[in-house]
Amino acid sequence: MNDTSSMSGNIAARWALAKPMVMGLAIGVVAGPIISGLAGFQIRTSTAAAAERASLVSLQAEVCSERAKAASPGFDTTNWQVRNDLARQWAAMPGSTAVDQDVVYACSTRLGR
Repeated sequence: MNDTSSMSGNIAARWALAKPMVMGLAIGVVAGPIISGLAGFQIRTSTAAAAERASLVSLQAEVCSERAKAASPGFDTTNWQVRNDLARQWAAMPGSTAVDQDVVYACSTRLGR
């Protein structure tokens, strides 16, 4: 019977030593993601996709505007319709027939600068 009481005392002593570490780990597992999310260290997939889309449209618009300027050096930059028609003509990227409306808008805006 004496072995059982010393074994339970040994387990209690081990738990007393490990309890602060276990509690700290449990609190860290719960609080860590919350704190890092509020501090801005995490990014959502939708936010990353939107940023990627914006940079892709910006790049394509720059290519479109440079191609349009090279093809039509004397166009009227004050006329929105002329800029839009040029942008629509050059917005399709090489190897593609589809024209993205966001690229057309951004290209037209760049042509007006």
